[in-house]
Amino acid sequence: MLQVTRKTLIKLSAGIAFYTCLPIPHTWNLDFNGIARFAPLIGLMVGGILGLIDLGLQVLGMPILTRSAVAIISGIALTGGLHLDGVMDTADGLAVPDQKRRLEVMSDSATGAFGAMAAIALLLLKITALTDLDSDRFLILMGVAGWGRWGQLVAIARYPYLKPTGKGAFHKEAKYSIWDFLQSLLLLLSISGIQILLNPESWLVASGMAIGGIAIALLTGAWFNYRLGGHTGDTYGAVVEWTEALLLCILVTLE
Repeated sequence: MLQVTRKTLIKLSAGIAFYTCLPIPHTWNLDFNGIARFAPLIGLMVGGILGLIDLGLQVLGMPILTRSAVAIISGIALTGGLHLDGVMDTADGLAVPDQKRRLEVMSDSATGAFGAMAAIALLLLKITALTDLDSDRFLILMGVAGWGRWGQLVAIARYPYLKPTGKGAFHKEAKYSIWDFLQSLLLLLSISGIQILLNPESWLVASGMAIGGIAIALLTGAWFNYRLGGHTGDTYGAVVEWTEALLLCILVTLE
C-alpha cells in the first residue's frame, strides 16, 4: 500500500513539474509516464490557487475587472504559458490552407498573425466572462480549470498523435483505462455538488458547469481531431484553453 502511494505521489509530482511552474525538487526521481491522468486534479489545484488570489484581491478592495485580469494572467504565469502557446501555434497551423504544411507551421517557434489574434480573443473572452461572474468564483475557477484538463486527457487517450516526436509525444506511450476517466470525472462533478450544497440557488450554474464541462471538453478535442486528423502537444494545450474560455462564457450566461 505504501509502495503504491509512493508511486502515485511521484507521478503526481512529475505532473505538477510538467504542467506548472511550481517548484518541485530536481533531486526527486520523477516518473513522467502516464502523468496525463493527473491533469484534471492538477487543474483543480491550479484553479484553487487562482481562486485564492482572487479572494485575496477582493479582500484588498481591488475592482472585479482588474482582479479578473490578474487571476487569468496568474494562470498563465503558473503554467508557464504552456497551454496558451499551444493555442497560438494551433491557430497558426489551422490558418494554412495546405494541410500537409500545418504541422510544419505549428512547429515553428515564431508566432504568426493568426496565433496572436487567437491569444487576444481567448484572453478577452476569459477576462470579460470572469468579470461578469458575481458569485462562486472560487469553485468556478477550480471547475473550469479541471474540465479543461479533463478534455486534454480524453484527447490524449482517444485520438492519434501526429508527430513522432514533440512535447506531447510521450503521453501516448502510456495506457489509460476507463477508470482514469471516471475517477477524474467524479472528482470534477463533486465540485458542482459542493457548489449546490454551499449555495442552492446556484444549481443552474453548477449543473451547467458539469454538463457544459463534459460537452465542451469532448467537442473541442473532437473538433481539432477533425481539422487536423489527430492531435499534437499544441492542440492538447488548445483544448485546455478553449474549453476553459467557452465554459466560462456558458456559465456567465446561465448566471
